[in-house]
Amino acid sequence: MAEDFEDEELSRDEASGDALASQMALGAPLNPASEAYLRKHGRLLDLQIERLTREEDLDISHLRWRRFNDQMRGMLQIMAVAIVGLVVVAIGTAVWRAHEDNGAVIEAFSVPPDMAARGLTGQVIAAKLQDRLTAMQNATYSFRAPSSYANNWGKDIKVQIPETGISIGEFNRYLADWLGHETHIDGEVYRSGNGIAVTARASGESSPTFTGSESDLDTLVQKTAEAIYRNTQPYRYGVYLFSHGRLPEARPVLEDLVRTGSREDRSWAYIGLAYVAESDGALETAHTLYLRATETKPDNIIAWTDLANNEDTLDHEENAWEADMHAIALGARGGDTDLNPYYRPVALPRVQISLDLFSGDNLAAVLLAHALEAMPDRHSWEDAFTGELLACSAMHDPACARTAWAGFPASKDAATLLNREINRAAADVLLGQWQALSAQGATLLAGLDKLGKVVAPVRDRGVLPALADADAHLGNIKAAHARIDNTPLDCDFCVRVRGEVAAAERNWTRAAYWFAFVSARTPSIPLADAEWGAMLLAKGDADSAIEKLKEANRKGPHFADPLEMWGEALMLKNRSGPALAKFEEANKYAPNWGHLHLKWGEALFYTGRKDEARKHFATAAGLDLSPSEKSELSKVTHDRR
Repeated sequence: MAEDFEDEELSRDEASGDALASQMALGAPLNPASEAYLRKHGRLLDLQIERLTREEDLDISHLRWRRFNDQMRGMLQIMAVAIVGLVVVAIGTAVWRAHEDNGAVIEAFSVPPDMAARGLTGQVIAAKLQDRLTAMQNATYSFRAPSSYANNWGKDIKVQIPETGISIGEFNRYLADWLGHETHIDGEVYRSGNGIAVTARASGESSPTFTGSESDLDTLVQKTAEAIYRNTQPYRYGVYLFSHGRLPEARPVLEDLVRTGSREDRSWAYIGLAYVAESDGALETAHTLYLRATETKPDNIIAWTDLANNEDTLDHEENAWEADMHAIALGARGGDTDLNPYYRPVALPRVQISLDLFSGDNLAAVLLAHALEAMPDRHSWEDAFTGELLACSAMHDPACARTAWAGFPASKDAATLLNREINRAAADVLLGQWQALSAQGATLLAGLDKLGKVVAPVRDRGVLPALADADAHLGNIKAAHARIDNTPLDCDFCVRVRGEVAAAERNWTRAAYWFAFVSARTPSIPLADAEWGAMLLAKGDADSAIEKLKEANRKGPHFADPLEMWGEALMLKNRSGPALAKFEEANKYAPNWGHLHLKWGEALFYTGRKDEARKHFATAAGLDLSPSEKSELSKVTHDRR
């Protein structure tokens, strides 16, 4: 019945709707039934719109929620990927660090229970050993790069503390054991007779057992540390012994390394053995060992620079020059990965200073020395101030030399102080301060004689020729011959001084013989040719002097001495005009040379430029002049007013 009623009502609505449509189509006014129909269906329409609006809001809210869920899901996925990535990076970093781990790990020693009860536990013994090894490592300075050692602990010497359970520390330790190259050290302390014994193993290799009383424990641990250091880092141990004056102990360690070590180890071991030989005064033996070091590893820069220093001490000038040039070439090519990175910035400047001194480019040497003096490597300061002292002296600048001498760092080491006095004697030769050199000669020789054969090469090849040179210039020819005649002929400085002594005797032929002797075997060094030219100038042979000075200038274009003497030779030929150009060029490389300004003023005066001449005479008067130069200056300024 209800269904019939609804159908009937629907039929009525449809009928009413049809009637309403007809009325609206005809434009007739609406009857009450039509108005009721509109009100009813308007209400239904409003309800439908409201429903649709709510549904739309719900759909939008649902879509937003889905979008939020999608965003959250994406973020969670990104976070998961990031976490996985971080884990992978962390594991990769741990693996890489483990692979690169070259440190030393000291495990707790086994100790007697009564010692442990008194606090001397295995952990304490391990810590004592760690302290000794760290101290030895810190006390071993080498030009060799730590990365070139087969066992390079660096500063990574640690005591292993046992842990329980699984932790990040344990995980890293497992990786280091598996992938790394750590040196594991363990050992034991045990009772032996009335005392104790200490023994240790480094990566399974046993050290000797050291015995003594319990009160000697620290000494026994030190001996154990040295045994481990020798077994694991033999070159460093050899350097450690050498630097602590234990030469007899250093020699067999380095000799073993020469026989059994890698190519790098053998090359550096030869250098170490050469140091030992030089400490005994055996320069020729050291020379052979340096050569072997260069042959074993041709790109070892330190082997070449040490060879150059050895040749320089023997006064083989050309050989020293060639070794230094080889080192410079290696550095320019970026060679020798064995060179300590800390030393690398100062290695080649030190070599270049030596080359500059040989070639007479003294101003460049001073500038490089100043740069080295500003660097933090204290091991280079002694060489830097020495280079500055010699370069200033070679520029005939006593004020500069005095500044360099005052700049040396304080030292109480007797050998260092004696070496400085030897270099000051060399500076006096370059400055021509013969009286001062002669006055200090007896004291210098007495100091050398106390050291005996260790310094015999320095005495015979450096100090005696310098003193003979002073004797010759002071007119003590007999004393000069007594000092120089028995010096070795393979010493270039010795032979050049023979020429100086002969020139002082006015034995020009003999002097030329000695200068030619050195000039022929030093094709890269201008010193012999410059001194030969000076001798010819003193003889009055201006044309021959110019030829020798030209040769010296070719070998050392920034060497002021040949240029200045060339100007003097031109003045002897009454060519003061061309002489001015030589004096001006010489001034570029020795700007505070009093004698140069004196001669420059004379040349200007001869060319009629009297005002300029007076300026140079005034400059000369304000600089250091010898007594004879002061007399000459007084004469020329008085006569040419």
